[in-house]
Amino acid sequence: MPTSHQPITDGNLEISVPTALELVRLNLACLIDVRQPFELETQGEIASAIALPWFHLKKLLGHTLTSEDQEMLDADPPSQPDTQSVFNLLNGLHYDKHYILICVCLKGQRSLYAAQLFRALGYPRTLSLRGGYWAFKELDE
Repeated sequence: MPTSHQPITDGNLEISVPTALELVRLNLACLIDVRQPFELETQGEIASAIALPWFHLKKLLGHTLTSEDQEMLDADPPSQPDTQSVFNLLNGLHYDKHYILICVCLKGQRSLYAAQLFRALGYPRTLSLRGGYWAFKELDE
């Protein structure tokens, strides 16, 4: 797992907004929004996405948080139902490895880390939305 200071440049992990939205429309994929709750409030939510903040996910899975990560988590803890719904979803998908998980963050960096983490957890068809929420919003306008 790369540290938060190492850039990720794996084009195989990224998917375009139009392709991602089509896969969701066809019920072949779901969006997992890894932005913090304050980002969802200030920038807007993606209606069909399941919220699971990246820093909370890292902590739940026993990954070491940097002091900056911990500050973000302490300042803006996620609600429990969001976390529970994602793990319920993941447990349901455990037997359907063909379903695609598409991670979304603000610009596309945290979602790359999240996609790598989900792949390491046994979900090989996990991708990151190229350009993140900003790209989604640009297409949506």
